[in-house]
This record gives sequence, structure tokens and C-alpha cells, in this order.
Amino acid sequence: MINLNIIPELYNTTLTYFFFILSFLMFYIAYKGYKENRYGSSSTLVCAFLFIFFAYYNSIKGLAHYPYNGFMVWWIGIMLIVFLSFSLLISKISKKIDFDKVSNNIKDLSLIKRYIIAMKKESPYREQISIKMELIRKTFHLGGLLFIFAIYGIYMIFPPLAGMVNEGIIYFIKTTEPTYNFLWGDISTYPYAIGDFIAIQYITLFAFIAILVFTIVSELIRILWGPEYSMLNFLTRSVLRNEEYNAVGPQIYLLAGAIFSYILYLEGIVPLNALTAGILIACFSDAAAALVGRGLGKYRINCPRGQKKTVEGFIAGVGSAYLIGVFTVGPIYAIIAAIIFFLLDFFPTYIADNILNPILITLGITIFYYVFNLPIGFL
Repeated sequence: MINLNIIPELYNTTLTYFFFILSFLMFYIAYKGYKENRYGSSSTLVCAFLFIFFAYYNSIKGLAHYPYNGFMVWWIGIMLIVFLSFSLLISKISKKIDFDKVSNNIKDLSLIKRYIIAMKKESPYREQISIKMELIRKTFHLGGLLFIFAIYGIYMIFPPLAGMVNEGIIYFIKTTEPTYNFLWGDISTYPYAIGDFIAIQYITLFAFIAILVFTIVSELIRILWGPEYSMLNFLTRSVLRNEEYNAVGPQIYLLAGAIFSYILYLEGIVPLNALTAGILIACFSDAAAALVGRGLGKYRINCPRGQKKTVEGFIAGVGSAYLIGVFTVGPIYAIIAAIIFFLLDFFPTYIADNILNPILITLGITIFYYVFNLPIGFL
């Protein structure tokens, strides 16, 4: 008879090895791309170290309680099947296309064939992308709203989304108890109660990791196999930057930094308000600076490393960082958050600010909180 106590450990071990495998692949990608893309290589290398930390933390504390670690392993398996199936489909269709004889008029071809031909025709990587593509890419930053909805809800409209998910699952497993007992063991093994704030904390972390898995599997296929094999690239049709050649995309950086900061919160190292400020500023202030700078910017500034940015972009980014800080951590700590955002934006490093913003802003606010011990936040 199988020892049921070993099943949660098997799921946990699988999740740990998944992050170790990710870290190995990220190290390989960073090494492979260092000569041609130092920025992307360095940022990918930082992600590799963060994934090692996630693996270690999962082996010690657990990123998800049972059965959620089981849900996550199933989700990883589903994503691998879906994305690899798409890649194999693209490979099969590509072999049937005679690229030398294909006509310039490809309107009669299927959507997938047109996509493959467009990707094969020329490099999808660009030094600069259009403002339309920039807008499409920045919509990913709206995920910051999901964090707010998940852990806070909307005041007087609906409670935290993660709590609603927890209550929905509790209702579901009670109405399908035999099925739950068969798949996951006795119903008493479900770790959360209705209204349990720990459920809100860990289901929100579960959502972060689930989104990371969804995006990174497709990104790894893009880098290791080719952009045309990436289902996510097919769905978004967004043009890639040169900084993403042999490197993962900015969405991976943002998620890795946010998850690391979130773990610091779970360990009681940083306050929830500081974490909220760090994640929201990383999501929205960076997007505001890029979109306003690209769309309305006229007055250019030469930044270190030869980068050129606009005054309008800085005003939009720093101003929005301060406003977000005011509503999350109060006006004094908002100044600290805005200064950190400005420094990371004006003095760009070879590590993506999408990684650094959620980590350094959260830690910066926390350090000043411990030093000055002033009241923090309004949320």
C-alpha cells in the first residue's frame, strides 16, 4: 500500500527540481548569449540565481502547501504538453513549406503558415519597436492589478480574489468529496479554512508562479528552438527587441523579482505595504515612463551606457512612482520609492530594472522604515 504521506513530498520534490532545471537552462542561455547580448545575458544570469533560491526555499519551506504543490506540478505538465505540441506542429508544417518558391502573395495561406513565413523571412529582433508594439508589450504590466485584486480585493465591492478562490475550492471539494479523496487524499488534508489570510497569501504566490510557468516555457522554446516555435510569440505577434536575443524577456525578469520580494514578505522581512509599492511601481511606473517617453517625449537626455531617454518619460515614471507610493506607503516613503526608481532608470545597469525595481524599492522602503520607524502606508 502506498504511503499517502509521501505524495506531498513527491510533488514538492518535483517542483524543486523544476526550478533547478530552469536555473540550469538559464545559466546555459546566459553563457550562450554573453558575447552578443551582455544586458540580456546578465539579467538572465540573475534570474538563474533567483530560481536556485526558489528551489532551495521550496525544499525548506515550500512555495505551496499540499495540494497546491500538486496543482502546480499538474499545471507545469499541462503547459509543457501545450507549448511543446504547438512547437511540434510548427515544425511539421515548416517542413511542408517550400520557402524558395513561396509567392509574395501569401494571403491565401493559413494563419500559421503566414506566421511561419513571416518569422523565417527576416529576423524578428529589432533595435527599436513601434509604439503600438510597445503598448502591446506593456499590457503585461497590468498584471499588477491582479496582485491588488488577489490580496486586497476592491474596497466595498468584492473581497480579496485569492480568498474567493479558496472559498470556491472548499465548496467544490465538499461537493465532490469522493473525487477529491481519490485524487488528493482525505478532505481534511486541505490546508486552508474560509476567511484564512494564509490562504490569501499562498494562493497569491501560487498565481505568481503559475504565470511564471506559463510565460517561461514559451520563452525557453523561443530561445532554444526558435521564435517561430513559441506559442506565446504567435499569440501576441509582438516584435522582439535585440535585448531578447539569446535571453528571456522582460516579463520573466518582472515575475522573478516580484516572487523573490513576495517570499521576503512571507518571511516577515518586508511589510506588505512596501511589497505592494515595489510591485506596483515596477509594473506601472516603468510602463508609464516607456510609453510617455516614446509617445510624447521631445527633450532627450543622455544616460550612462549611451542610452537616450526623455524628460517627459522621467517625469511620467518618477511622478507615477511617487503617486503609487503615496497611496501604498505614505508620502515620506513615497519619496524614497521615487528616488530609487529614478536612480535605476537614469543609471541603467546590465541587469534589467524589471528585476531590480520590485526588489530594491521594496527593500529600500523597508530599510528606511526600520531606521526611522515612521508609520507606513494607507492600504
